[in-house]
Formats: sequence, structure tokens, C-alpha cells
Amino acid sequence: MEIWYEMIGQFGYISIFTLLSLGIIGLPIPIPDELILAYLGYITAMGYMDFTLTFIVALLGALCGVTISYFIGNKLGEPFIRKYGSKLWIRKSAIERMERLFQKYGSLAIFISYFVPGGRNVAACMGGITRFPFKQFALYAYAGSLFWVIALLWIGNRLGTSFVMITHFIHRYMANMIIIIILGAIIYGIYYFYRRTSKHRM
Repeated sequence: MEIWYEMIGQFGYISIFTLLSLGIIGLPIPIPDELILAYLGYITAMGYMDFTLTFIVALLGALCGVTISYFIGNKLGEPFIRKYGSKLWIRKSAIERMERLFQKYGSLAIFISYFVPGGRNVAACMGGITRFPFKQFALYAYAGSLFWVIALLWIGNRLGTSFVMITHFIHRYMANMIIIIILGAIIYGIYYFYRRTSKHRM
């Protein structure tokens, strides 16, 4: 991790944009973008960087990365991704995991993918491969980027020196937490709708 922290210290906001973009695309090496975002939150708390500017640059980097990944999938197609996906650090297991999420949650899987390890670039590529309408893709992907960036920056900012331990926990369990929250919201929505419908019938 030290190499990424040193890069941020040396090149500042330019390195933030670059690391977040390449982290989602998966080139040229895997970049631990969750830990980087939490670290950025931490150094904004220490006063080394401005929180608002860091957030804007990090968000732009994430949006750039997910957009490029979409068009990689759109232009090169599934056979190329399956054959050369390892060059983009896209594992077959990650592709299969995202396929199951797409089948189960549809468009919402694009948003959920931000909290699945290795899911962001896979979901973006698959959105392009399946010719998912870009406007609809952007709605979910950009919303996911916004939530993902602000959440991890805020966590790093608030937790200070404990950020490394906490972000390891987030990296491992956030996907399950988000899915549970979404399922709970869906169940509550169905229950609420059913109650209102029943009252109108009475």
C-alpha cells in the first residue's frame, strides 16, 4: 500500500484521478481503491488535502473508469473479455458472480457491484457487452460511484488512524451488508404497498 500512498503524496490530486480510474478499469495492475479512498478520507481529516476537492476528483476518476470499462465491453464484446479478461484483472469467478447478480437484480446489480470485490469493472464491462442502454447504465453506475466514493471517504475521515482495519472489514463484508439492506427495503416496500392496497379495498 505504501507505493500508492507515496504516489498520492507526490502527485496529489492528479494521482487520485488516475488511481481511481485505473482501479475500476483494472489496468495495468490491481489497485486497492477501497483502501485508497479510506486513506484519502484519513488525510483530509489530518488537513493534508481538502475534503471537497478530494471528493470531486475521486468521483470524476471513478466515473471515468466505469465509463471506459463500459465501452471496452461494448466495443470488444464477451469473447474478448472472457479470453483476455485476466489482463484486466477480471477473473472468471467475478464474471460468473456478476452474471448471477444481473439475473437476480437486473439494473440494480450495477449499483450493487460497487460493493462486491472485483465487481465494478466486471459490471461495467458486462453492461457494455449486453448493449445495456448507456443512459440507463449511467444512472445506476454513476449513482453507485457517488455513494461508494462519499461513503469510503467519510469513513476514512471519521475513523482516522483506524481506517486500515475498518476498510479491510468493509472490503470483505460490505457486499453482504448492502444486499441485506436492499432486500430489507424491497420487503418493506412490498409490505407497505400490500397494506395500503388492503385498506383501499376495505
